[in-house]
Amino acid sequence: MDSTKYMEFLKTFYLDDDLEFVETFFNVVQHVHDDESSNVARTREVVNRDRQAAHDLLVRDYFADNCLYNDDSFERRFRLNKAIFLRISNALESRYEFFKQKPDARGRMSFSSIQKCAVALRYLGYSISFDPSDAYLKVSERTAVECVDWFSACVYEVFHEQCLRKPTQRDIERLYSAHEERHGFSGMLGSLDCTYVAWGKCPNAWRGQFTRGDIGEPTIILEAIASQDLWIWHAFFGVAGSNNNMNLLGQSPIFNDIWTDKAPNMTFTMNGHA
Repeated sequence: MDSTKYMEFLKTFYLDDDLEFVETFFNVVQHVHDDESSNVARTREVVNRDRQAAHDLLVRDYFADNCLYNDDSFERRFRLNKAIFLRISNALESRYEFFKQKPDARGRMSFSSIQKCAVALRYLGYSISFDPSDAYLKVSERTAVECVDWFSACVYEVFHEQCLRKPTQRDIERLYSAHEERHGFSGMLGSLDCTYVAWGKCPNAWRGQFTRGDIGEPTIILEAIASQDLWIWHAFFGVAGSNNNMNLLGQSPIFNDIWTDKAPNMTFTMNGHA
């Protein structure tokens, strides 16, 4: 609403004797607002980030034929191997406009898909500030936050039907065979373990629920099952209280399908007993 319409609006509520004061007050406020806006416009720092140079550096370091860092370095720094990274990046780029590299209003190319995925994975993998991404990948904090939000939502949308599912009867047969062949142990699906992830930004009201005496800081416990090919078949986390691996198992839904007879009917032989 502009000043003229605003004053006409005020006349419906104030007497003529009061309008002079109201109009003066409004003009003062409007003048202060205009000064602040002009000061912000004058003092705003524009950082001319060279997006293309950052993309070329990332490719030269990790994705070129004779890249600077090998696959082991990539996996250690991004918490997954290069083939999976490229599979995710290509899938997101082919489906979502946000991950496609295209020119902006000034004709400059936007960030590439691998830059945006790299920013998101570094933040999710290390839970660090966005400053390192700005220094290396030339991605501002605002854009980095968008990358994390889009990456999390889109990865779920694209891969949840394939990756976030329980093993089928065929999957179980394959896992049985793989573990029996490699370890000589029949009937083994995967490795169940729990890990404690430090929760640095835990709300103060919840710190007592999520802090164990032997750890000394708030943590979130994660229970997961992974097979030999690093496929995660089960994940359970977020339970409050001083939990260990055993009492967490009592709260986990891992055995629910067995109790409700919804699990695949599978058999195996151990020491001659089926």
